[in-house]
Amino acid sequence: MSDADLRHWLRFALVPGVGARRQLALLRGFGSPEAALFASAAALAPHLDAGLIPAFKQVAEGARDDEVERHLAWLGEPGNGLVTLADGDYPRTLLDLPDAPTVLFCKGRIELLAATAVAIVGSRNATPQGLEHAAAFAESMSAGSLTVVSGLAAGIDAAAHRGALLGAGSTVAVVGTGLDRVYPAANKVLAHDIAERGLIVSEFVLGTPPKAEHFPRRNRLIAALARGTLVVEAALGSGSLITARQAADLGRDVFAIPGSIHSPVARGCHRLIKDGAKLVESAEDILSELGWSGGASPRREAGPVALLGDNERAVLDAAGYDPVDFDALIGRTGLTTDALCAILLGLELAGAVTTLPGGRYQRQV
Repeated sequence: MSDADLRHWLRFALVPGVGARRQLALLRGFGSPEAALFASAAALAPHLDAGLIPAFKQVAEGARDDEVERHLAWLGEPGNGLVTLADGDYPRTLLDLPDAPTVLFCKGRIELLAATAVAIVGSRNATPQGLEHAAAFAESMSAGSLTVVSGLAAGIDAAAHRGALLGAGSTVAVVGTGLDRVYPAANKVLAHDIAERGLIVSEFVLGTPPKAEHFPRRNRLIAALARGTLVVEAALGSGSLITARQAADLGRDVFAIPGSIHSPVARGCHRLIKDGAKLVESAEDILSELGWSGGASPRREAGPVALLGDNERAVLDAAGYDPVDFDALIGRTGLTTDALCAILLGLELAGAVTTLPGGRYQRQV
């Protein structure tokens, strides 16, 4: 792409109020950003609301060229790139969207846009078990040479990215801000790791802050980039369910991991399963459903249960797989308070249980 063409694409993306649908309409009508930018107001009228035309013309005449220069400077930094609808690197899967983005800002390995991918999404307020599931499934997918797509949110998304970075398939993070920002800030180190070994993608120009309306837009890209979407944990009404429904609308597979009937973050998964999502218990279930044989899943060592004594095993059996409080364990095991405290401490150190808010315990193996 010539420098002049790059500037036209950036100006096109920087026009305020002109989203993906209008941009696509303009490209269909005029053939290129340059032709649209320098079209007359009369020619633009069938494609833009009257109130947007003056802003569009002002940008064409250089009103935002300081921002264009800022973007060009960012694009000059190592690892940063811009993929436009006219580029060969543009992911064809996004063309299934009626509002496909016309530009993608990228940081990292742009070739991952063309990789076969599975999306893994879920609750920001995930349980320890959910985080473990997300990381393990993602690692298995990546070890099988599938790329894992998620949204860099706290909770399940972050766990999925971390797991995927352990395998050959790596990971793509689709974000709802400009790529000069990391949201949430707690994922700054993770974002750096993804930029180094995976890919971060956004349709939003630099400086775009995290706004609630941006994340459903981000979710549609996650759904479209992947052959299937796995929901690990999700409450009813969560953004993860939106992603799953968008995936289904695009004809992609939807998978869900079942959970406890008492867990609020399992109810979304159960709803999806009732609505036709495929219930999965292992990464192999997904690989088989997709007909994928790109590589082997990582081998797992035997868990800590094999190393536990009879008393520890008895407490684990009494705990079950739902969160349980101390008093309930006392009632189920008949142990004294001191004995149960000692066993629980040993189980926690072995990674067999974890402590939850409210003094509850959750079995991990």
